Amino acid sequence: MTATVRDALRRAARKLNWAGVPDAGTDARFLLAFAMGRSVSMLTLDDDLRLGGTEETKFENAVELRLRRKPVSQIVGYRAFWKQEFAIDCNVLDPRPESEFLVEQAIGSDPIRILDLGTGSGCILLAILSECPGATGVGVDCSADALEIAFRNAGRLGLRDRAAFCLSNWFAEVKGKYDLIVSNPPYVSESEYSRLDPEIRDWEPEIALKAGESGLEAFREIAGSAREFLAPGGELHLEIGRGQERDVQRIFEYEGYSLCRRSKDLDQRVRVQAFRYGHAPE
Repeated sequence: MTATVRDALRRAARKLNWAGVPDAGTDARFLLAFAMGRSVSMLTLDDDLRLGGTEETKFENAVELRLRRKPVSQIVGYRAFWKQEFAIDCNVLDPRPESEFLVEQAIGSDPIRILDLGTGSGCILLAILSECPGATGVGVDCSADALEIAFRNAGRLGLRDRAAFCLSNWFAEVKGKYDLIVSNPPYVSESEYSRLDPEIRDWEPEIALKAGESGLEAFREIAGSAREFLAPGGELHLEIGRGQERDVQRIFEYEGYSLCRRSKDLDQRVRVQAFRYGHAPE
């Protein structure tokens, strides 16, 4: 006889706890909901329900993957971000709540034409487009596998008519001018990378995380070329890492940009910086 929801969750949480997986109980509930095709809240209301044989096998396989520290989002195949759910896999970064500050600031600039550098799953570009019905955008990535995911997400959200995607190493294949350039670029240093949680270090694309010894190489790359693709009055919005505020500002000011805005995250750390090329408006 198969296990009840209650017993299955108890066993899985115990295994995950023993393996040192954080938030074991929460992860177990998400994985069981995935295996059974139900919502987490429905499982809570009916914990005497018995799993079917196929459901039990699917749950056990999902738990085994989590024991190997594969992120829950990659196991279930999606991640909630902004107001949507985005398909993801090991070829793209897991959308993180911190990046919603980048979306929030971008929406406030009321853009018409948007360029998203290092688009990955497309979550940032597509979230902005969903809030700006008059806008169009281009998502750029150097990974064809990542662009496949982004294209799929655009279709799921009904945004393929307003979102295009381009295989490019930063600006190499980009054409045109944009009111807004956004990017959550790689900003992890060599030393920081070795200390990342295994869910990130072992399962997410290294190329989307590491940015040289200092963690600042991607910012230098963007600063050197972005001016050529900004429309008059256009803005460049960047997500930055912990403690990088002054270094990133210096990089862009050296190239002739002015800081015009910044946003702090819930920990009161500067998470997003916005620049314009030339002098900031009075």
